[in-house]
Amino acid sequence: MDWAILQFLAPAIVASLIIAGIHAYLGLHVVERGVIFVDLSLAQIAALGATLALFVPAFGGDPHSPGVYWMSLGFTFVGAAIFAIIKGQDVRIPQEAIIGISYAVASAAVIVAMSQSTGESEHLRDMLVGNILSVSWDEVWKTAAVYVVIGAFHFVFRERFLLISMNPAGAEAEGISVRFWDFLFYASFGVVVTRSVAIAGVLLVFCYLIVPSVAAMLYANRVGSRLTVGWIMGVATSMLGMYFSVLFDLPTGATIVCTFGAVLMLMAAARPLLKRGGRNASARP
Repeated sequence: MDWAILQFLAPAIVASLIIAGIHAYLGLHVVERGVIFVDLSLAQIAALGATLALFVPAFGGDPHSPGVYWMSLGFTFVGAAIFAIIKGQDVRIPQEAIIGISYAVASAAVIVAMSQSTGESEHLRDMLVGNILSVSWDEVWKTAAVYVVIGAFHFVFRERFLLISMNPAGAEAEGISVRFWDFLFYASFGVVVTRSVAIAGVLLVFCYLIVPSVAAMLYANRVGSRLTVGWIMGVATSMLGMYFSVLFDLPTGATIVCTFGAVLMLMAAARPLLKRGGRNASARP
């Protein structure tokens, strides 16, 4: 790629690095909690809020207006409250079932709403795979500022969040209000998802969240090591997918999603070979 193409891709590259960084950490919590599809569900709820906001006359039908963003974020907070309350109830219904139902209903509601507007297919495509190449530097820096605040919040309370994600029973035994801290987790998570989906789309954000965390679990057990592996995998795969997109003139978001899948399969296939090589090396005198 020549210099002109790199300049064009620069905002998208920086945005992907920022998104990969925060989502590698949040993905660790999501995988430990066993709520794998919470990202998709919250993302779709955010998309529903943004879609309905387009029908509000005061917002002028502009998908990039502040009103659309705040309405989308409000819907996300409602979803976060529901997920936190459901987990805190002594019921037999799994939290993942509520998350799946929320995703299905929000997806259907988006389709119903968009059937009454023009440009239906384009809007739905942007929600699914986004258009990360169109991100501006202003959006990149605003997103970075928001993620720094969220990251600082999670860093300050990292021990409590990790305890609730990995040992909720132990957290309750210590007198911690799991339901309250669950809401704070899902609410902060929702802030990240709302901004990320607006840039990268639902499917790509899901990949940023889950795939690096799953890949890291193949090679590391400690939290710090898993974060390192996940961040490196997320960043490298983003760059590789973007390169393939430009090289073969493919849709960027969808290409990065496919690249995530391919890299994860390669890492999974390489793991037994690396373990076998390590055992052979340790067995030598």
